[in-house]
Amino acid sequence: MVIRKMEVSDAGRFLDMLRKLDTETKFMMYEPGERKTTLGEMQDRIKSFNEENSLLLAAVVGEEIVGFLTAERGFANRVKHSAYIVAGILSGHQGKGIGKSLFAALDKWAESSGITRLELTVMKHNESAVSLYKKMGFVIEGEKPNSLIVDGQYIDEYYMAKLFSERNHE
Repeated sequence: MVIRKMEVSDAGRFLDMLRKLDTETKFMMYEPGERKTTLGEMQDRIKSFNEENSLLLAAVVGEEIVGFLTAERGFANRVKHSAYIVAGILSGHQGKGIGKSLFAALDKWAESSGITRLELTVMKHNESAVSLYKKMGFVIEGEKPNSLIVDGQYIDEYYMAKLFSERNHE
């Protein structure tokens, strides 16, 4: 397994992995068939992540993308020290250390990029993800009641964040 930055040439395989993930889990945003992203749109998204000092990582086994992590850096001066995280791993590859490896690479990127705050949301009942995030240094900062509707039921989410020691910013 290799963790590396996503390249524009990965767009088709990444899109295939996301669509598969949409059918495997109810813990991600999209329902099966709801994702309408085109290949060109995904290529543009990968390119913009790489150009805007944000991060888009791929977990690759052989030639297959089996997981990802995005860290979208704040756009305005007052929030450019923070990044919002989204991650997902195909079910057949969970429990093999891929999540830990993605988050370890995230920490290295945050350190080199002047990021002092990482944040994410997670469904409260997604115990394995909450456990991983806590192991990686994230803490629960609050709750989002009725944040999502899944299968006709309201789902609550946690706000979680990881703070790094303050760094000098201009």
